Amino acid sequence: MDLPLAGVRVLDLADGRCESTGRYLADLGAEVLRIEPPGGAASRRVGPFTEDGTSLSFAVHAINKRAAVVDLTTAAGRELLGALAATADILLHTARPDQQAALGLDPEGLLAAHPGLVVVSITDFGLTGPYRDWTGSSDVHVAIGGLLSRSGLPGLPPLLPPAFLADECAAAQAAWATLVAYANRLDTGRGDAVDFSLLEAVAQVLDPGYGISGSARAGATVRDLPRGRPDARHLYPIFPAADGWVRICLLAARQWRGMFRWLGEPAQFAEPKYDNIGVRFAAAGELYPLIGKLFAERTMETIVAESIGFGVPAAALLDAAATVAGEHVRARGTFVPVEVAPGVTVPVADGLVEIDGVRAGRRFGPPPLGECDPAVLVTTAAASRPGPERAGDLIGAAGAPRHPFAGLRVLDLGVIVVGAELGRLFADHGAEVIKVENRAFPDGSRQNRSGGQMSESFAWGHRNKSSLGLNLRDPRGQAIFLRLAASADVVLSNFKPGAMESLGLGYDELARVNPGIIVADSSAFGSTGPWSRRLGYGPLVRATAGLSELWRYPDLPDGFCDAITIYPDHVAARVSAVAVLALLLRRRRTGRGGTVSAAQIETIFYQMGAGLAEEYLRPGSVRAEGNDRRGDAPRGLFACAGDDEWCVVDVNAGGDGDTTFGRLADVVGEPRWRDDPRFATAAGRDAHRAEINAAVGRWTATHTPAQAARHLQEHGVPAGQMLRVHELPADPQLAARRLLVEQDQPQLPPPLLTLGGEAHYRGVADPLTGPAPLVAEHTRELAERLLGLTPAEVDALVAAGVLEAPSPALPVP
Repeated sequence: MDLPLAGVRVLDLADGRCESTGRYLADLGAEVLRIEPPGGAASRRVGPFTEDGTSLSFAVHAINKRAAVVDLTTAAGRELLGALAATADILLHTARPDQQAALGLDPEGLLAAHPGLVVVSITDFGLTGPYRDWTGSSDVHVAIGGLLSRSGLPGLPPLLPPAFLADECAAAQAAWATLVAYANRLDTGRGDAVDFSLLEAVAQVLDPGYGISGSARAGATVRDLPRGRPDARHLYPIFPAADGWVRICLLAARQWRGMFRWLGEPAQFAEPKYDNIGVRFAAAGELYPLIGKLFAERTMETIVAESIGFGVPAAALLDAAATVAGEHVRARGTFVPVEVAPGVTVPVADGLVEIDGVRAGRRFGPPPLGECDPAVLVTTAAASRPGPERAGDLIGAAGAPRHPFAGLRVLDLGVIVVGAELGRLFADHGAEVIKVENRAFPDGSRQNRSGGQMSESFAWGHRNKSSLGLNLRDPRGQAIFLRLAASADVVLSNFKPGAMESLGLGYDELARVNPGIIVADSSAFGSTGPWSRRLGYGPLVRATAGLSELWRYPDLPDGFCDAITIYPDHVAARVSAVAVLALLLRRRRTGRGGTVSAAQIETIFYQMGAGLAEEYLRPGSVRAEGNDRRGDAPRGLFACAGDDEWCVVDVNAGGDGDTTFGRLADVVGEPRWRDDPRFATAAGRDAHRAEINAAVGRWTATHTPAQAARHLQEHGVPAGQMLRVHELPADPQLAARRLLVEQDQPQLPPPLLTLGGEAHYRGVADPLTGPAPLVAEHTRELAERLLGLTPAEVDALVAAGVLEAPSPALPVP
């Protein structure tokens, strides 16, 4: 297999944060060298652990990497790092801003010595702004990033989502930012300093308040939700079955009609008005009890089997162990055994995507400490430099930041969230992205309670695109698509597996007219296996993967709280985008196209890697945590002064809980804790967490969230205030870093705030923020420019139902 990043050399110094970034690049073929200090990376001492003390988290993230020890606290070590950097293309690190210069990792110094190197600095809050020197954690980021305020049930405290989500979502975004900068370097010869903020990544990827939302929201955004947790359970309802729980998604009118038949066609719901999603939601109090009665005496397996026959998307809420052992996962070979310690083998997700029909996954297991001699690597790497695309060999004159995908043409058949986001990521950086759509089979994300075809949600997900109205079910429409594909670079879709092939537009047909074409598809459960044809939406994928069972109040049997989120759609789009860009890079050296196939459920499995490994070794160990994280104290959610005001405190986030706890003791007025032997270790504090949490809670109750977070952070204690979505624009850090910028959308009142870039670059321009298109808005212009059709020919095709286009503008009198 010709892995697309073969020959790309990466120095990976990410420790404890975004370690999946390096692994994803390694899975795609990059030569990734994990550089650790003497004694090993701090993440080798982070649980969960095997019986012999091996970190499962480190092991899972280090697959396909090599390892070397370099002491950056010494001049010799920094000189050795410089020698390695001279042979590398990319350097990833997570050093704190105030420590980078001392370790030889400051971007200025690295780029001065190695002008062709892409240096990716991954920090909690970025290298600029008033929070620059704060310490974060997954929980701190979800609090400040706006997700925490929406997670939970009405009348209850907000609920922290599973801890792995924030960092893993950020890691996918970091991989995208890295390859964007690297692609730009191949064009210009100039390296880059990529300033990547974990907080901004979480705010953009996990469930962005200013990003496209699922079709169940019908264009509504979360910005104007009422205070407290919104009750989103009606969007993707969960019902008890005879042996567990089942979730359904009734979004499209045809799905509702299937449910209507399944219920026995009750007369009170026979009116056509119930085809409207808003009307159904308004009637949930009458409708959902009928569904509950239907399901109550059926098993989960029976309900899911029957749902397929009625065309109703449904999924059982499984736990992680049940899913990993399931028939679909086994049929797809989703997991492979990996030896993480001598004699200890666990199942690990075998990569995130399939490239050219083959998994880009495990080639070798995690490396032992100091596996490679870095001095030898310098010599061998320098000798194997293949030519002018190595770092430092194509250094050109400094120029203005640019859009690296200018000139790239993308045919975008993507729908709903993951489809929208994938195309947008390329459009933001200059690609011509043509959304191919048809009113007869509308994109669910155009569904709008106001009745129009433009909403803030749609505008966010489809900015910078044009729209071509084309009927792909007509042979003439298929022929037009093939003509377009002949001059395109990428085709994107997320239809049900087999849909493109049934239209005569599968990869084989597209490659016949364009051997360099890159075709990407994504689906809920993958293109093969017994579940491949199931109707799949993110909520069903979360349920099936075991995530819904983890995202709930642990003391409430029906306390499921993931209905509000769009995960994994936004992150799955980044996963596919990285793979598509990697294939574009491969095409530069081979001229050959290829395919990318991604499954949303496998994105979740990949990100749950350490937890799934622990569950395999110790069944029953992975369960909902709620707001009281274990392993140290205090770690969790605390009420502050005011109505429904909260902050997160995580004494363990900085990696030295003992020191941090001493500082916290002084801040909250408990200096005696410093000398209390019960609190001398993390285990001791964990055992006495109730006493500690009560005292911290008394202190936070006298401060606003912002006051509490600021005061704690000023004393070196990781903390973060809970922000609501409407509060994000005014946050001083997010404002200073321009998380939100303005988008021009003629159909919506200005200013429309939209997400800024995925990182701060030197050589890559800020993302474009042009409008999203109306349906078929650009059909005439595209048909004439790209297909050479005359206006009369376009009119004839419109009249025949092959093309869709707005009526020609009337002449001005």
